[in-house]
Amino acid sequence: MTARPYVLLSAAMSVDGYLDDTSSERLLLSNAEDFDRVDQVRAESDAILIGANTMRRDNPRLLVNSDERRAQRVADGKPAYPLKVTVTRTGDLTADLKFWHHGGDKLVFTVDSAVEKVRATLGDLADVVSVGPDLDWGLVLDELGRRGVKQLMVEGGGTIHTQLMAQNLADEVHLAVAPLLVGQADAPKFLGAADYPGGSTSRMRLLEARAIGDVVLLRYAPMERG
Repeated sequence: MTARPYVLLSAAMSVDGYLDDTSSERLLLSNAEDFDRVDQVRAESDAILIGANTMRRDNPRLLVNSDERRAQRVADGKPAYPLKVTVTRTGDLTADLKFWHHGGDKLVFTVDSAVEKVRATLGDLADVVSVGPDLDWGLVLDELGRRGVKQLMVEGGGTIHTQLMAQNLADEVHLAVAPLLVGQADAPKFLGAADYPGGSTSRMRLLEARAIGDVVLLRYAPMERG
């Protein structure tokens, strides 16, 4: 049986747990030094995943920005850029998003009812795979493992982070906590309400706590709950 990827959830959030505010401009929570750290983690990963909602809202390119890191990937026998992955139940994607036009290979996971819609929209911009009538994260990870993905970096959004944490599929979490307060009920949060493994008293193992300028990086092992 092919091994599933090591799943690393990565997010920057405010002290009160928000990924963004409700303004039309993206709220920059990290600082330059932390953005560089994220670029390093991207370079170390075989694939980077974001949800369709995050793609529509933020329209990111999702790249390894450092020339040196891309060159090192190539020297190691890897593509210059990690595989870029998204998931969508509805198939509501457009071909003009930056995600499709920068970097290397792209992969879309969807469901049976939307697969032809996505293929018609994207054409040869991405490989499109259905995982059945419902979005099954186990099947997503199985397929990524078959494609040689050993480390999957998940950069959001909150719905996907919540689903993977609730299904106990996250091996590691990187949280960059910024000294900001958002306080807007409609703003997106890192995690939502869910039936998390072990309940509210089950503690994750802390791997690292480190100051990066005015941001604090917290690394946890969610599966190693006490």
